Amino acid sequence: MLTYIIRRLVLSVPTLLFIALAIFLLLELAPGDPMATVPLTVPPEVKEKMRLALGLGEPIYVRFWKWLLQFFWIEPKVFFDYLFGTNYSQDDLRVISWLSRAPVFDIVVKSMPQTLWVVGVANIVAVIIAIPIGIYSAYKQYSAFDQVGTFVTMVGFSVPPFFTGPLMIVIFAVWLHWFPSIYDTTLVVDDWTSFKKQLSQMFLPVMVLALQITAQISRFMRSSMLDNLNQDYVRTARAKGLSEKTVVLVHVLRNSMIPVVTVIALNIPTIFGGAIITEQVFKVNGIGYQLILAIQGNDLPTVQTLTFIFAVLIVFSNLIADVLYGILDPRIRYE
Repeated sequence: MLTYIIRRLVLSVPTLLFIALAIFLLLELAPGDPMATVPLTVPPEVKEKMRLALGLGEPIYVRFWKWLLQFFWIEPKVFFDYLFGTNYSQDDLRVISWLSRAPVFDIVVKSMPQTLWVVGVANIVAVIIAIPIGIYSAYKQYSAFDQVGTFVTMVGFSVPPFFTGPLMIVIFAVWLHWFPSIYDTTLVVDDWTSFKKQLSQMFLPVMVLALQITAQISRFMRSSMLDNLNQDYVRTARAKGLSEKTVVLVHVLRNSMIPVVTVIALNIPTIFGGAIITEQVFKVNGIGYQLILAIQGNDLPTVQTLTFIFAVLIVFSNLIADVLYGILDPRIRYE
């Protein structure tokens, strides 16, 4: 297993470099000018100096190499300095946002807690709810619980967040006045009262996200359980006198979790990447919200950096899923 992980990590290097190049070239071909947001009163010669200051006067390959150097060398040094109080990166040029003129990774660090509060909790809640629902729906196939669960999950999977989000705001914020409709990113959780306020403002966006994620995972869980419940090893286990609880929750569940792990692992990038639509609806100042602002403002360094971070998370999420396959199924061996 260790050899397999090392081999996958080595192979991921050229993969990520190719992804970085593809992202860089696509953004270079995209329409838009970073000087479009500059007031019209600014003289053309000043705009040209600003363009050169942003590095836009250099060849594409030079800018791509500088970005790679900043991402993989300078920013890790900044993180090292933050942890140990050193100053190795003091004079290095970091990845700077064209829109805010601040380092992109500083924006990521400031926005990440809001994303983790909402999207991270939503994924945890969805997994906790979806797996038992999928198990029981498969075991009690065509029962009333299965029929209701199938209807609810199909609705949750089909209806997009830009519809359920405003609907939840109208019902729970406007009509019932139970929860706030706007997420307060300035709230500091330092006591029980502020923690309750945080839970209150998290409820609506978490519920919207968890509904969609729960629908997806529970459908996979139900389908996988149904496939395994009819296998020969299940009948053999029952014939040997094993209890129904042991058969279902030990033998069938372990094998059924293999395809579900893929869905859960691939949801990891969304935990850090944020739910773009939901963050827009509830004004959550998370990573997804920052990505939309960067796209609207033609902030190519921010868009490029955030997009590549998502790609890195997807690559390593696939590695985590493959490792979990070997843990769940002893028949899988990585030579």
